[in-house]
Amino acid sequence: MTEPKQISLSIRNEALRLGFSACGFAKAGPLPEDKQRLDNWLQQGYNGSMQYMENHFEKRTDPTKLVEGARSVVSLLLNYYTAKRQEDPNAPVLSKYAYGTDYHFVMKEKMKSLLTFMETHFGQVSGRVFVDSAPVLDRAWARTAGLGWIGKNSNLINRELGSFVFIGEIITDLEMEYNKVPENDFCGACSLCIESCPTDAILPNRTIDSNRCISYLTIENREEIPGEFKGKMENRAFGCDICQDVCPWNRRAIQHTIKEFEPRPDMLEMAKADWEELDSPTFNVLFKRSAVKRAGFNGLKRNVKFLGED
Repeated sequence: MTEPKQISLSIRNEALRLGFSACGFAKAGPLPEDKQRLDNWLQQGYNGSMQYMENHFEKRTDPTKLVEGARSVVSLLLNYYTAKRQEDPNAPVLSKYAYGTDYHFVMKEKMKSLLTFMETHFGQVSGRVFVDSAPVLDRAWARTAGLGWIGKNSNLINRELGSFVFIGEIITDLEMEYNKVPENDFCGACSLCIESCPTDAILPNRTIDSNRCISYLTIENREEIPGEFKGKMENRAFGCDICQDVCPWNRRAIQHTIKEFEPRPDMLEMAKADWEELDSPTFNVLFKRSAVKRAGFNGLKRNVKFLGED
């Protein structure tokens, strides 16, 4: 029978071969501190209209209640950083992660390949793949697996990669060698992310008030954007990278190597007028298999219109 140490090494090597940027392992079980933090966040109403965050609370904080027989959580990071930018400095801005193919498709394909590898090499293995699609505390598990720390902007920060990374998990009944020492917190006295947030969404204790977060306001929010945020959106039409752009740990961010994440040239070339005149057929072609579909055509048009009223 293969030892947990050898199993972990083999899985990590295969993950890197598949293109993942990092891979770590944690013992599946409850996360009491994160459970309390999530409960406090929900009690304060910081989830805005994201009522789904209140669902399956016990499963969200204990993967053994989500996946029967779970022993291990395999956390995976995938770098999506790009230095490419939209050409028109006056055009409404999209977050870097929305430039290419929706990461859900890309991550799931690679993770399913990794799970197949595990099933092929280690006998009868049961496991499930999760990418933002189920009640899993992905940043908490990545931290527990030794892949980074939770920054003051609530993002996972990895010393080598920074924070421009997608996170996914494979929860499995396979026993592995687990990380024993959590990563230190290297934010120190830096507060650039807090100071740079134009809507004051970043609160103390690594907490985000979604009601004030530009990412929430332009994506998850289905209502009109409150007037109090006029002139504060920094021309962001889908998501927001401001707190990551100013983070010193992202100064060393390197260009991703995933072809599916490459920006669509025609999207980068769009001028401000093109965004304002965008119609539904063009939207469907331009953002096919894109994360921008999350906001939908009407949501994106609402955001662009709001920015034009500043």
